[in-house]
Amino acid sequence: MHDLLDDYAHSNALRDTSPRLKLLLGLGAMLLCVASATPLAPLFIAITMSLITVGLAKIPGRLYSTMLLIPFSFSLLSAVVVAFMHGGGDQLFALNVFGISLGIREDGANLALLLIARTFGGMCSLFFIALTTPMLEIFAILKSLGLPDFLVELSMLMYRYIFVFLDQAAMIRSAQVMRLGDAGIKNSLNSFSMLSSVLFLRSWEQGERLIVAMDARCYDGKLDLMEQSVKAEPKTIFVVMGYMVVVAAIAVLTRGIHLL
Repeated sequence: MHDLLDDYAHSNALRDTSPRLKLLLGLGAMLLCVASATPLAPLFIAITMSLITVGLAKIPGRLYSTMLLIPFSFSLLSAVVVAFMHGGGDQLFALNVFGISLGIREDGANLALLLIARTFGGMCSLFFIALTTPMLEIFAILKSLGLPDFLVELSMLMYRYIFVFLDQAAMIRSAQVMRLGDAGIKNSLNSFSMLSSVLFLRSWEQGERLIVAMDARCYDGKLDLMEQSVKAEPKTIFVVMGYMVVVAAIAVLTRGIHLL
């Protein structure tokens, strides 16, 4: 996933676009998704952000749809629970399980649709940022906006070593599978416990090595970050602001509309 995100973030068709503008577009779309009271604005954001990511940034559609399957599974499960648990309005569906009557009513169905729409709109906006803007540029922007240096540097180190430890876990897991460590539930549990303990020890050791390496390089508590000096064109700024106004208008004009 590290290679996937970074490769596309560095090679997409919107690579030379201002990172501040891309961050503004993605974060603004996410905030509008959360603020919307009906599913129409988040669905509009999900469709348009997907078209921008796939059409303008030239991200492969198959890859993009595969990434969307992860939030889809979580949102669908949560929406089903919300639809059954949240009551009110006319009954749309009824189910009898072991003598217990379960039903979906209008308020629950509308809330479930809103949950799915918000999830998709927010994830499409997040994927737009992740697939078009390298993380180092995002860290540089956050630092220039006045975020404390220790938070930015800690986030950078965490981001870097997440994938280092994922690689370590993948290698250990491959070695276990080659030795039939996943044959049966008992062997799988033992292999998982061994993987967790070894990974914890290696994480601890890697942290100590990192401290020694940084001290050897005269680390003084600050990491230099270079922000990409790409200015946004006035036409692009106008398009982004116009998009935000349109989405906000949709959210306001449709706040009293229910799909069910």
